[in-house]
Amino acid sequence: MTYTLPFNVDYKPHLGKKIDYGIAFCGTGGIVRYAHIPAYKKAGFNIVGCYDLNVENAQKVAAEHGIPRVYATLEELLADPAVEIVDIAVPPWEQLKVVEKVAASGKHMLCQKPLADNFANAVKVVELGKKAGVKQAINHQMRWDSGIRASKHLIEDGIIGTPTDAQIQVSCLTPWHMWPWLAAVPRLEILFHSIHYLDSLRYLFGDPEWVTSRHARYVNQAPVQGETKTVTVMDYASGLQVLCSVNHYNEWAEPFATFRFIGTEGAIDGTIGLMYNYPAGQPDTIQITSKQFGKGVKITPTLEEYWIPDAFVGTMASLMEAIENDHMPTDNSTEDNLNTLRVVYGAYLSAAENRSVRPSEVK
Repeated sequence: MTYTLPFNVDYKPHLGKKIDYGIAFCGTGGIVRYAHIPAYKKAGFNIVGCYDLNVENAQKVAAEHGIPRVYATLEELLADPAVEIVDIAVPPWEQLKVVEKVAASGKHMLCQKPLADNFANAVKVVELGKKAGVKQAINHQMRWDSGIRASKHLIEDGIIGTPTDAQIQVSCLTPWHMWPWLAAVPRLEILFHSIHYLDSLRYLFGDPEWVTSRHARYVNQAPVQGETKTVTVMDYASGLQVLCSVNHYNEWAEPFATFRFIGTEGAIDGTIGLMYNYPAGQPDTIQITSKQFGKGVKITPTLEEYWIPDAFVGTMASLMEAIENDHMPTDNSTEDNLNTLRVVYGAYLSAAENRSVRPSEVK
């Protein structure tokens, strides 16, 4: 039997009272063009300028999207009093150098994930923000993807009881050609893709006791160098087990991208819509069963928003709310993100040494 949910599912980003902070982009690559800018325009945010090492690209993006100013240098961007938030969208090995300058200028910042391509530099990024006394958030926008956000509130409301099992499983054909610079990186799938899933699972269930991970490459994946098929298990002290299984080279079978969260009193089943036709995607879906509704009752709320671009509103809105009320970003602080990176780098350590790893081993 299928019923309509007797209450509203909270999954959309919440905006603060002040949303007109001046935002400038450092980097104008694809993710800025098809995710950040559309999301910010939809939310009514104030984009004041952009900068990129490729000045022609920055000028093109500004012309296409009505951005009023293109800066010739990062220093020029940081000297502009209209800029209150720097939206950093650069590769992880470049981010620390950018953060050093942004922090020194006293500007708030939204950092790109991953914070760095090694844990030590990620710690330095966080320390720079703290020392400068600025608000610093991370762009882990899957925390605002509608299926994950809805699941977060449903789990907190006790719909499924105590969580006992959680899974995210993805099998698709990823268009790696959209990011040519990723072809040469030695660490790929976990660091640039499953990092979203592992972060979201941490967001839902907290920090694990153990991480066990196995990585593989598809036989015909050249010129892509890094791992493209991974299986990661997180074990919790409570007995909760979490599985994240991803294959980016499904050329023949029907693609799927699913999540399932099971508890002592119910379950949430859903799909990650973005992965069915990336980057166009489709809305997520969820189906809820619960002791509260009775046996055989399946409730299927309609989720209207997309991971790209809608979830990108949430990361910036969280940073703005932290600035407005002078506290650490509630859901996406860079300090909290270090624990996600402990899981990520713990997964690489596990695969390299063929053993289970405690996240605390990553320092």
